[in-house]
Amino acid sequence: MTPLERLEQVFQEHAGDEALVWRDRAYRFGELAELADDVAEELERSGITPGSVAALEADFSPSGIAALIALLRRAAIVVPWAGTQPTVREKALRVAQAEWIVSCQDDGSVKCVETSQTADHDLYQKLRSQRHPGIVLFSSGSTGEPKATVHDAACLLDKFRKPFSAPRTAAFLLFDHIGGLDVLFFGLFGHGCLITVEDRSPGAVLRAVERHRGELLPASPTFLHLMLMGGYHEQYDLTSLKTIAYGTEPMPDTTLSQLSAALPHVRLVQTYGLSELGALRTQSRDSQSTWVKIKGEGVDWRVVDGMLQLKTPTAMLGYLNAPSPFTEDGWYMTGDRVEIEGDYLRILGRESEIINVGGEKVYPAEVENVLLQVEGVAEAVVSGEPNPITGKIVVARIRPSGLDFDAKELRQRIKRHCREHLEAFKIPVRITFDDEAQHGARFKKIRAASNNSNAEEADLPVEKSAPP
Repeated sequence: MTPLERLEQVFQEHAGDEALVWRDRAYRFGELAELADDVAEELERSGITPGSVAALEADFSPSGIAALIALLRRAAIVVPWAGTQPTVREKALRVAQAEWIVSCQDDGSVKCVETSQTADHDLYQKLRSQRHPGIVLFSSGSTGEPKATVHDAACLLDKFRKPFSAPRTAAFLLFDHIGGLDVLFFGLFGHGCLITVEDRSPGAVLRAVERHRGELLPASPTFLHLMLMGGYHEQYDLTSLKTIAYGTEPMPDTTLSQLSAALPHVRLVQTYGLSELGALRTQSRDSQSTWVKIKGEGVDWRVVDGMLQLKTPTAMLGYLNAPSPFTEDGWYMTGDRVEIEGDYLRILGRESEIINVGGEKVYPAEVENVLLQVEGVAEAVVSGEPNPITGKIVVARIRPSGLDFDAKELRQRIKRHCREHLEAFKIPVRITFDDEAQHGARFKKIRAASNNSNAEEADLPVEKSAPP
């Protein structure tokens, strides 16, 4: 039985069970199955054939989920797209060679529009030769050019082939994100209920958890930090919540400790996944630890020169617009620097984000963790800035917790705290304040060095320090 045949079986066996809450209305598996059949007829009428590359502009709406299922059943190659920026959208559709654009209308129907593009990439030809459906995802890294990853959907979904039960889950991550899709399929294959939100602010998400008795909340550390800062966890009844799964970026120890204290009845689990590999099974050492085991059938890992490499059956076929990131013997080079302790790993950060200060390595997440301990700091993003003497200096962009703050006093408080908790070369030399959010729509930090000409240099040393 293929994964999609297994999914069809789940829909039949649980036709009367809740599958989705959208705009506060519950939809059952039987309703989604009917919608998927309706979309399949529209795909047939429009001329979308197996192997066609179709950009699916949707969110976690009934029609969006139905369209995704119908396209996969048709062995199409789907490019989920939840973005709204026109220039980014056009570039993404060109890179993906989208032959069709399937968009979900307000009345629940779908509209299929053919483009003038021809999808002739070798990776697409491979999927077509096997008559397998595909999924194309764009990496959502905080730096660098997004890469288009091509997945064999049959391999990506195979981990759901065995029967299991899923909890009522809040759909915080986006429709075109590997974590968002994993949550969706986890809920569908596990005949659970997906609680969707159109507003992904902390208050709106927790309101949905309270109202619809959410049990699992997948979220980013930035979202969870803002949730705690705003006291949103105290404004809603979260007694139904059993697990918070966090990932997409390093979790600050400060935030994890505060979260554990604020929600002692909730199990905190670190997740690990990449657009290139899918979401992998993990096991946290405990709720207050950022040490994690990476598990799963057919999954193996190794560390080479401090860098994590993985082998997994859910790995992508390759990139559409970048060289292969696999070693000659088939290991995926994650770009994540890690520490090892027995069977556990601790993710230190992306190698591309590490700041080299006079030969010393600075991990932004470590500095951000210290900055978030300072009273009056709502968000902190650390990056590197070129320097003729040290190569790079550490810069910090701070969003204060209130608009009415004394910049001089807060800067001095930050300096004192950093001197007490960081080695000299890790201390931010340039500190800027900004009342704009330091995260994107996915509640993930935006790491970009500040170019603010009004930034004030902090009177802190940057000379190379001896290692501890």
